[in-house]
Amino acid sequence: MDVDMGGEAPAGLLPWVEKYRPSSLDQLVAHEDIIRMIERMMLKQTLPHMLLHGPPGTGKTSTIIALAKTMYKQRYKSMTLEMNASDARGIDVVREQIKTFVSVKQLFASAEGQPKLVILDEADNMTSAAQFALRRMIEQYASNCRFILICNYSSKIIPALQSRCTKLRFAPLSEEQILGRLHHIAKCEKIHLSEDGAKAIVEVGGGDMRKVINIFQTTSMGHQGNVDSKAVYASTGVPAPEEIQHFLRTLLNGSVSFAASLKSLKSMLNSKGYALDDFLQLMHKQLIVQDTLTPRQRLQLTVALSDIDWRLKQGCGDSIQLGAIIGVFQEARALGGA
Repeated sequence: MDVDMGGEAPAGLLPWVEKYRPSSLDQLVAHEDIIRMIERMMLKQTLPHMLLHGPPGTGKTSTIIALAKTMYKQRYKSMTLEMNASDARGIDVVREQIKTFVSVKQLFASAEGQPKLVILDEADNMTSAAQFALRRMIEQYASNCRFILICNYSSKIIPALQSRCTKLRFAPLSEEQILGRLHHIAKCEKIHLSEDGAKAIVEVGGGDMRKVINIFQTTSMGHQGNVDSKAVYASTGVPAPEEIQHFLRTLLNGSVSFAASLKSLKSMLNSKGYALDDFLQLMHKQLIVQDTLTPRQRLQLTVALSDIDWRLKQGCGDSIQLGAIIGVFQEARALGGA
C-alpha cells in the first residue's frame, strides 16, 4: 500500500503503525457508516465541528488525517493545524497558536471551497480554561475553520464544547476487520502469519489496531518472520490461554492446599516473567465462562478479584495480592460445598 510520507522519513524506516496508516478515506477498514457520512458532508461542503471519542487505537486520528488528505491533497500541510493537547493544552496555546491559524484566511481560496481544519488530539487532556477559551473561538471562526476534537473520554470535554460539535463514537474494531488488516500487512511484508498466530494477536490486542500492529511487528522481528501463537505470547509476555486454564483447574481443585497453589502460581509468574495484573485480567476472562462454578461462586469471585485488581493498580505489593487470589478461590470452593 502506498503511503504519502510528505517528504519525511522513507517508508522502510517507519514503524508499521505509521507506514500502514491510511492516507485516504477509501483505505479505512472500519466504521463504514461514520466514514460514508463524513465523506458525504465533505463532498457537499457541509462539514461540521466534530468530537470523535472512543477507546485508543480505533481509528479516530487516522480517519481525520485521511479526511484532510482527501480534502486538501497537496495543500494538506497549509490547510490543517494538528496539535496534541497532551503536550500543548493550556489557554496560551488556544489564544496564540490556534487563534493565529484560524483568524488568517487563505490568500488564495481553496479550489474545493473547503474550510481549514484544526485537529486537537487528546482533547480530554486540555485544561478547563483552555476548553472555555475554545468554545467562543469555534463560533467566531466557523466561516473559515472547522474544529475536530479527538479524545478517549467525552465526559472530560465540557458540555459547552460538546453541544457545539457533532459527536461520533468509534467502537473497538471487530475481529474480522483486524484479521483483514493483519493479512494485508503480512502479504506486503512477506511474513508467514499462521491462523492461530493471527487469532492470538487479536486476543492480546483487544480491539486496538495500533496495539495489534505493534505486536505483529515486534513478533515478526523477534521470530524471523514466522508468526504463530507461541511466538506472539512469548514476545508480549502475556500468559497463553492454556496456562491460565491449567492454573484455574488447580485453584478449583479442592485437593490442592493453599500453600501448594501459592507456590505453583509464584513459580509460574517468576519463571515466565508474567505480570500479575495481566494474569488476573486473563484469569477473569476465562472464569466468567466456567461451567463448573455456581452463579453464587462466580459472583463472589468477580467482586473479590476486582478488589484485588484495584489494590494492584494502587501500588500494593504483588506477593500479598498473590496470596489474596489463592484465598478468594479457597473461599469460593468452601461456598460451593456449603
